[in-house]
Amino acid sequence: MKLGFVSAILPELNLDQVLAFAAQEKFSCVEVMCWPQGKAERKYAGITHIDVDGFNKSKAAEVHALCTKHDVSITALGYYPNALDPNPEVSRVAVKHLKKVIKAAAVLGLKNVNTFVGRDWTKSVDDNWPRFLKVWRPLIEYAEDHDIKIGIENCPMSFTKDEWPGGKNLLTTPAIWRRAFSDIDSKHFGLNYDPSHFILQQMDPMGPLKEFESKLFHLHAKDVKMHRDRLQQVGIFAHPLEWHAPRIPGFGDIDWGKFMSALRETTYRGPVCIEVEDDTFGKTLEGRQEALLVSRNVLAPYFGT
Repeated sequence: MKLGFVSAILPELNLDQVLAFAAQEKFSCVEVMCWPQGKAERKYAGITHIDVDGFNKSKAAEVHALCTKHDVSITALGYYPNALDPNPEVSRVAVKHLKKVIKAAAVLGLKNVNTFVGRDWTKSVDDNWPRFLKVWRPLIEYAEDHDIKIGIENCPMSFTKDEWPGGKNLLTTPAIWRRAFSDIDSKHFGLNYDPSHFILQQMDPMGPLKEFESKLFHLHAKDVKMHRDRLQQVGIFAHPLEWHAPRIPGFGDIDWGKFMSALRETTYRGPVCIEVEDDTFGKTLEGRQEALLVSRNVLAPYFGT
């Protein structure tokens, strides 16, 4: 396994600078964000370290040259929209760009693209299901045609009133995964596993690892702190940001020694990419870089190099 980070936390830097920082600080790899150029729809979105519009072999050669220059690899291309947004135009744009990301990953010779499934947050899982299949069956076929694995992050995307009550991402629990992987039975359809989202849901972050080991395509390292005193005041049905906070690994409720031990008991030997959404380090570039370095120091003992 290799330790890396998600490039979304460094929006001020271009790809060359991101890879230079990774090399300087002894990260082996980076998940690179590929949002469309333009205004971000939410925090940590809208980051473009590789522009996939018109991406071709010439541009791929430039990216490969940067990776060689810094001796840092790209684990996956990342783009996390809501492809099942109830607004058909929003959904159409997301699907169209996701196909561009898949194609760019293939041109680069990569194997992974990470994203969300999306969801109409006003409807139940069952009521979302027919549209999920209509949108995602052809998307996974497109990924198969390009030999790209799609890793779905298990984030509920249900934190504020704008995402309430159902959240904007459907594939959040083992029960839903089993149903999805049965209905879309493909070796190219799997998970970008983030253990922090199980803590948020009052679930065991290690429990699903063994059952879904063949579906572990990529892994995010993020932690979360549950504010139990606040939860006692507002209850579990309050917006989650009222009673929890994203933290870096080692600063939240996950026991990383136990988690990494459980991960090692699976067949997964892919990248583990730190995802920083921890404002306690400040919002400056220097503060966010420090958060990456502290996270690295927490997790480094679990990696051989």
